[in-house]
Amino acid sequence: MRILYLYMYFVARQGHGMTRAYEFARRLIAKGHDVTMVTSAGYLPDEYKKFTRTTLIDIEGVPTLIIPIPYSNYMSFSQRLRAFFSFALAAAWNCMRRPADVVYASSAPLTIAIPGIAASVWQRIPMVFEVRDLWPELPIAIGALKNPAAIWAARALEWIAYHAARHVVALSPGQAEGVMRRGIDEKHITVIPNCADIDLFDVPESTGAPIRERLGITADQALIVYTGTFGIMNNVGFLVDIAKHMQTIAPDVRFLMIGSGGEFEKVEAKAREIGVLGVNAFIWKPAPKTEIPAVMSAATVATSLFLPVREMWNNSANKFFDALAAGRPIAINYGGWQAELLRETGAGLQISDTDAESAARDLAAFVSDADRVARARIAARELARTRFDRDLMADQLEALLRRVTGKT
Repeated sequence: MRILYLYMYFVARQGHGMTRAYEFARRLIAKGHDVTMVTSAGYLPDEYKKFTRTTLIDIEGVPTLIIPIPYSNYMSFSQRLRAFFSFALAAAWNCMRRPADVVYASSAPLTIAIPGIAASVWQRIPMVFEVRDLWPELPIAIGALKNPAAIWAARALEWIAYHAARHVVALSPGQAEGVMRRGIDEKHITVIPNCADIDLFDVPESTGAPIRERLGITADQALIVYTGTFGIMNNVGFLVDIAKHMQTIAPDVRFLMIGSGGEFEKVEAKAREIGVLGVNAFIWKPAPKTEIPAVMSAATVATSLFLPVREMWNNSANKFFDALAAGRPIAINYGGWQAELLRETGAGLQISDTDAESAARDLAAFVSDADRVARARIAARELARTRFDRDLMADQLEALLRRVTGKT
């Protein structure tokens, strides 16, 4: 198959960000398919941001068409909207002229549907639309999208995207239900969640030793880590509050937060202001995906956090699956399908999303119970292997693309 893979935030393992598109693309290529990634340079290393015209280049084995539209998490909401539409229009022009058998458009942003539909209609090929988050449900829920006309337009684009697709891929059961509420039959929806990259995260226990040495902590001290975006919705500041309470509850426990985003400076300033930065909490700039296995190896518990907004329960956070792949317990501060999975398997715990002291006490109790931690590690790795292994999910995606193109 000739596959046009549209994802505005593409990044490979040498970058920092979600590598789902890269991991699926390279596996499809290994199976003999012709894949072209269409993306911006927003999340790519600086060497790719120098392009002033659309450029086709190989990035770690994936042919990648880079459209030079600036984008970053530090942009304001209005700046992001301009970037979304600028990219969508430029990508549409390029995708209409690039022959393919199927177009796979991965959202967010929701505007990725525009080039996907353009390529689908112009070339008379099916579009498969991937829903990573339910937009505009989330920005409406957190108050980022308030204008009635903008809300109407976003909902209209959402409806068009789903109905123009031959099939929809959702990353969680809750997201699939959201798509069904917009009038799509269940038979046209497949859930392919984020995945566990066991080949990357299955490293020797000693791999994390340099991280602990850099932090100045011993092998038996508990380390709670967060790796990911420092955005409004990610609520990383809540982990700083937890660290403050942990100073009195369990003073030996340490926290490490790694990432970037619009809230990075605010989180760092808050940690400094309340007296945890450099004491029991450490905040580092983002690291390439290839360095995260060492961080996970050093961790006692990994975390995935969001604002106390029910709409966030349907997420499929990459950091959740990285923890499973590394065989590390995961602590989350939200309900939904991941919380149910942790209760069912014992692979981690759910903590409060509003009461930092309660969350600190629950985490302290967990990390002090060596048997519980050991059982959780086994359960996490088993989940990764049996239910979320990247190779299994890639096989499922390939079968779906073959089905919609008739190339079975």
